[in-house]
Parts: sequence; C-alpha cells; structure tokens
Amino acid sequence: MDISSLIMWAGFIMASYSVVGNDVIQTLGTFLSSNENKKWYVLWGFAASILTLTLLYSWVTYQGDVSYMRLIGDPPNSFENPKYPLPEPFDWYYLLPPLVLVFVTRWGIPVSTSFLILTFFKPKGLDSMLIKSVSGYLVAFVAALIIYLLITKIAEEKFPKKSMTDTQRKTWTVLQWFSTGFLWTQWLAQDFANIYVYLPRKLDLVALIPSLLILNALLAYIFYVKGGAIQRIVKSKYNTHDIRSATIIDFIYAIILFYFKELNNVPMSTTWVFIGLLAGREIGIRWMINRKLSTKLFGDILKDLAKVFFGLHISLFLVFFIHWIRGGDVLMMINDIFQKLF
Repeated sequence: MDISSLIMWAGFIMASYSVVGNDVIQTLGTFLSSNENKKWYVLWGFAASILTLTLLYSWVTYQGDVSYMRLIGDPPNSFENPKYPLPEPFDWYYLLPPLVLVFVTRWGIPVSTSFLILTFFKPKGLDSMLIKSVSGYLVAFVAALIIYLLITKIAEEKFPKKSMTDTQRKTWTVLQWFSTGFLWTQWLAQDFANIYVYLPRKLDLVALIPSLLILNALLAYIFYVKGGAIQRIVKSKYNTHDIRSATIIDFIYAIILFYFKELNNVPMSTTWVFIGLLAGREIGIRWMINRKLSTKLFGDILKDLAKVFFGLHISLFLVFFIHWIRGGDVLMMINDIFQKLF
C-alpha cells in the first residue's frame, strides 16, 4: 500500500469517527436518552443492522456508489466524471478536516461535517450546500415551532405528569423504534457522502467490507459511551428522555430530511436541520407552558447556532489555508464565494 492509499484510509477512519461521534447523536441522541434502561449492545445491534442495509442498498442500486449519488451527481455525471472527484494523489493536508473534527467532537461542539469535509474537497460547492442547509434550518425551525405550539398542551405538557401503562409503553416503544429507524436511514443517505468522500467513488467488495466493519465498530463505541459529549445538547432540551417526546422529535426530523433528500442530490448539513428543529421545539413548548420566553432560552438557541457557524468558519479557514499552500489567490477565491452567495 503506497502513501496515498494510507492517507486515504486514514482519512476515512478519522472521518468515520468524527461523523459518527458528532452527527450520529443528532439522529440517535433521543433514542439513547429514552432507552437508557436497555443494554447498549441491543441498541447498537438495531442501529448497525439499519446502517448495513442502507449502505448495501445504495451500493447495489447505484452500482458501487454508497453516497446515494451525492458524490457522483446526477446524469450525465458518472464515475468517470464525479461531482466530487477523488484526489490523485492524496496529499497530507486532506487529513486536516477529520483531524479537526476529532478534536471538536471531543469538546462537544456540534459542527457541520458536510461543510468541514465536503467543502474541503470541492470549495465551489459551498454556495449550493450553504443555501440548502440554511433552508433546512429555517424549515425545521418553523415546522417544529408550529407543531409544538399545537401539541404542547395535549402532549408535551402532560407527558412528565402522566405515567404510562405497560401496554402504552410497549406501543410507544414500537413507534419510537420505527421512527428512529426511518430517521436513521434518511440521515445515512445524506451523510454517507461525508465519510465515503475519502474512498473511491465506485467501491469494490475489497473496500466495501472493511469500511462497513470500521463504521459499525465506531458506532458500537458511541453506544458504549452513551453518545459522548455531544449527547449533552440533547439531554439539555425539554423532556427528551421521555420515549413519547423522543418519538415525536424523530418523526418530525425524519420527514424533513426525507423532503430534502428527495429535493435534489446537493449535500447539506443535517446538523443545521437538527439545531433548527430543537430551537423551534424549545420556543414552542416554553411559550405554551409559561406564556413567556426567557433570555436564557434565546441564549441557548444562539449558543447552539454559534457552534454550527463555528464549524462553517473552520471549514472556510481550512479551504483558504490549503488554497494558499498550493499557491492560489485566496482573495480571488473569497470574492468568488461571496459573489455566488450574494
């Protein structure tokens, strides 16, 4: 194995750890919170089986592509002319984005892996990715706000006060595992691109099998440590440990991701959608319960939003830094990006 291949696989492993550790909690955080009484390996087995089936479905359907066409693009793009071409050769600096993600994940900062990794491979794709991600935040925020203004009095306010019978708990458990499975597939279809951007666009079995084993092993670790630092964001929100509340969150999130997945093949930040969903939910619930909104609530919302913007700034810094190393004109690059956005 040559140096370029070593860098490629090292990048894949670090990206896998970073994406699983940072982004997975958006999808499985409420699942973990509301199932803390179950063994971690039972929860992992459920999530790992869905991950494996979702990956294999894309690999079979798209003839070797596991990114649901987010890396290769729509026709007439192909494996020979993908939207996100594989660097040849892989230089050392391609390890910077996942390496940075490893550290910010340890600090519990929910940055966008889509911006941090995919923008690094294709800076020109930033404008469309940013527009779609901001749209995702706004759609999730408004949808959650409206839904929780409507259901808080009949559901969320009563959940902490009303215990469930055994029959009700079994029903809600089935509903939550179904909604989590649906959400997990939609998230994976979006975020496989952030991980597999480091591997060839058309995978053979020799690359597919070890990559799948690596992903599932890292997923097992995340379940074993109960989500890690990022899980604190989920637990800080109102009643997310209740299986009924968790089910509603997962279902809303899944529907929004499904809509954007079907909209087009432009990659987007699922982190922004998740943060928008939690923000709209918190405002809706707090208003209906207390009829007022505290400065602390808005401070927490702005803090979460600042964290995802922090990730965007890191992404841009890395892109400009490498462009400068290569001898490019950074100011011209910045001007091009701003012209596309505004």
